[in-house]
Amino acid sequence: MTQFSRRHALRALSLAPALSLVHPLLAQAQGVTLKISHQFPGGTLEEGDFRDRLCRMFAAEVQKRSNGGLKFEIYPGSSLMKTNAQFSAMRKGALDLSLVPLSYAGGEVPEVNIGLMPGLVPSYETGAAWKNAEVGKELNRLLLDKGIVLVSWIWQAGGVASRTKAVVEPDDVKGMKIRGGSREVDLMLKAAGAAVVSLPSNEIYAAMQTGAMEAALTSSTSLISFRLEEVSKFLTSGRGQSYWYMFEPLMISKAVFDRLTKEQQNIIMTVGAELEAFAIKAAKQDDLTVASVYEKKGAKVADMNAATVKRWQAIARTTAWKDYADKNENCAKLLKLAEKLL
Repeated sequence: MTQFSRRHALRALSLAPALSLVHPLLAQAQGVTLKISHQFPGGTLEEGDFRDRLCRMFAAEVQKRSNGGLKFEIYPGSSLMKTNAQFSAMRKGALDLSLVPLSYAGGEVPEVNIGLMPGLVPSYETGAAWKNAEVGKELNRLLLDKGIVLVSWIWQAGGVASRTKAVVEPDDVKGMKIRGGSREVDLMLKAAGAAVVSLPSNEIYAAMQTGAMEAALTSSTSLISFRLEEVSKFLTSGRGQSYWYMFEPLMISKAVFDRLTKEQQNIIMTVGAELEAFAIKAAKQDDLTVASVYEKKGAKVADMNAATVKRWQAIARTTAWKDYADKNENCAKLLKLAEKLL
């Protein structure tokens, strides 16, 4: 080996440690790719379930504002992992982001069942007010402690799809096999005489098709997206009045969030907040659309009025609300703060 080539070889070896330190930075410059998981049917930016669309809009806008520093892969239809595993996976940093009904994690964190407490949120306006009210700040603090960062606050009204008879008043559910969507809704339904069935919204169709379940409460968007009109003869819509409002935010793992730069964190939170207006508009539109979808299939459509909602709320106060408040001090505090907005 010549002196020249030896000198270059020694120089390359001396630079090797420095190059190995630079490599992760080069990888970061090429962009960080985060995974977004949800249980809803996949679509496009312009068409499909608005919750999937919101995830795609979020991904596109964050990538644009971060100049490609943040990129996303979206996994609809629980194609990345099972629906009920998403919250826990985010807490552990095994999943980056998810848009999932918060109450699905009630078995793991009892406090989050407030996200589907019958009669507690009577309108989209009340739900939107939670974010900056005391109840929202307390819920945000609690979730941060559990390893979750709330990115977009999304509320949805819901209704009831049934294959046997209309479900409007409390007396209508007596003896029915019905899905409520959360422990708290189930408690209210049980008190009214129903036999409750617990499963995620993406499993409702099969259960109703086989007759394992007669009716289900779920969001207006899910009533459409999961094609439940194909297995239903009756619909009680959530347009105008409803005792069923579900909180299903877009969330990011705090462990993942903390690894991002301050600028990237700000972009994520800013875009998430901006998309909340789209979510409310889309949810309200689906409350109207669901009725026409079911009518076209020949289903009989009914609506709730204020008196009906109050009758359900009265049952919820003595069952679901009481049970929730008795869980622990955090639950009691959250319920009390939420009631201030009624």
